[in-house]
Amino acid sequence: MKLEEVVPWGRTLEEYKSMFSLSETDLNAKILGCGDGPASFNAEMTELGHSVVSIDPVYQFSAEQIEQRVRATYEPVISQVKQNSKNYIWKNFQDADELGKARLNAMEKFLLDYESGKNARRYLYQSLPSLEFVDDQFELCVCSHLLFLYSEQLSLDFHVTSIHELLRIAPEVRIFPLLKLDGEPSLYLELILKDLSNKGYRAQVQSVAYEFQKDGNQMLRISR
Repeated sequence: MKLEEVVPWGRTLEEYKSMFSLSETDLNAKILGCGDGPASFNAEMTELGHSVVSIDPVYQFSAEQIEQRVRATYEPVISQVKQNSKNYIWKNFQDADELGKARLNAMEKFLLDYESGKNARRYLYQSLPSLEFVDDQFELCVCSHLLFLYSEQLSLDFHVTSIHELLRIAPEVRIFPLLKLDGEPSLYLELILKDLSNKGYRAQVQSVAYEFQKDGNQMLRISR
């Protein structure tokens, strides 16, 4: 898949649980969702009484503008998925059309929650690599479909600085997936693992239950 910029594409609580191997204990932690975009994760977690703050540059826009942006990118993304369907595991979704429907459903759930969530400061317009949070403001940070996935668009320095920033505000960080958009492993991973080890962090690549990109069933789990 070829994309020139980061695309707002929403995922659900169930997907987050699988992508990040979130236990009941994890779900009860104070969580930061980094790059959540129009995911329904925050809305669903809030309904269940959990604590999540989501950050994304897209939150500078209105609900109507976000919906327009998602719908504008819908056809190009789904078209590319159809053209490269052999690169995906069709376990959770029957085909590209069902995938697209699930993404739009997640967005619609997000949009219903967006205004109240902004008022409650659950959706904040912030972006890596510099965040406006105090040290250890959160207990867990999850970063979905941003770092590593967009290795062609975002530099190694951006990745390193961003990960250290996330580790400043949370003692544990989980990142998924570790493949690029084209399905190839990110060349940044080994360099970042070495950097983290040199700086005394514990970093492990762990298999997870979620797999959509072929061989894309691993997350990076980092703690300090």
